[in-house]
Amino acid sequence: MADNDISEPKRQRGEISLDGDEIIEDGVVESIDDAADLDIAEHVALKVGNNLTFRRVDQYLQGRFRQFSRTTIQKLIKEQAVKVNQNYAKPSTKLSAGDIVDVILPPPEIREIIPEDIPLNIVYEDDDMLVINKQANLIVHPARGQKSGTLVNALVHYAKNLSKGSECFRPGIVHRIDRNTTGILVIAKNDTAHWRLAAQFEKRLTKKYYLTIVHGTPELTSDCINQPLGVHPTARVKYAVRPDTGKEAITFYEVLEAFRGYSLLKVNIKTGRTHQIRVHLAYIRHPIVGDDMYGGKIVYQWQLENKEPIPQEPVMARPALHAWRMEIAHPTTNEQMVFEAPLPKDMQKMLDELRKFRA
Repeated sequence: MADNDISEPKRQRGEISLDGDEIIEDGVVESIDDAADLDIAEHVALKVGNNLTFRRVDQYLQGRFRQFSRTTIQKLIKEQAVKVNQNYAKPSTKLSAGDIVDVILPPPEIREIIPEDIPLNIVYEDDDMLVINKQANLIVHPARGQKSGTLVNALVHYAKNLSKGSECFRPGIVHRIDRNTTGILVIAKNDTAHWRLAAQFEKRLTKKYYLTIVHGTPELTSDCINQPLGVHPTARVKYAVRPDTGKEAITFYEVLEAFRGYSLLKVNIKTGRTHQIRVHLAYIRHPIVGDDMYGGKIVYQWQLENKEPIPQEPVMARPALHAWRMEIAHPTTNEQMVFEAPLPKDMQKMLDELRKFRA
């Protein structure tokens, strides 16, 4: 594929468009996308002019920023990256002359996928689907600042056939897990398989179980965390419990093993919000080990052994979160399938050390 990115000219404060829209703010902010895809985005505030062609805010923004697809614009609105007169917008929000439209724009979308020979741990494969055990430090799909070294780059190199995907340049991707979350990920190898698999996620027919090591031990050995999640009000790269504007998010957990200062939990999520497990566990004050974005701490061997601090590599230098088990119906046969991925070495080592020194 040819790289046909269209560079947009830099917009200047006070600039007036042909339709009378005025740029009243233009600056750089961090992206609202998954922390795995962190990049730089642009904050633009527009004062709507008198010659208003489209009144719906989604149509208005697509007309103003043609380098972004309709899907991208609607996703920005969905993720609360668009405000009209300081209120979060809906796609159907109507505009009038003089309104202030505040939007966080991502850099231009990826226009080329480079096949790369990145090792994949294949759990299952047939003509319709591919199931992998994703390693840590692997972004699922190309992001604005990372066009290479992703799972999609590896998939394009490995597989002859992949579905087109629900968004441009995300072939085969039915669902995602964070960059440093390991474990089961399901890939679609054709379009029919894609929509059938995606429908199961959308209708919450799949069962997804995670294993995680957290700080402390929850008071209840099992519980349901039902707290709505949305983009953090001030830190746009994070998510938070948002009772006012958040979307439904439901997490079940069970304490499998308790140690002095730590616990191993099995987690089942009914919904699949971005950073859901990480935010919910931090909310009940038991953040995931190594998840410094949400209050977790990096753990060293000397800490587990209660010794004096010494220079050494951490036992866990990333969030101790693993997508352990997936139950899903085959897209063609409808057979109920169960896939499991063993704990990665660093998380298994952490667990072994806890059993040894913190029983």
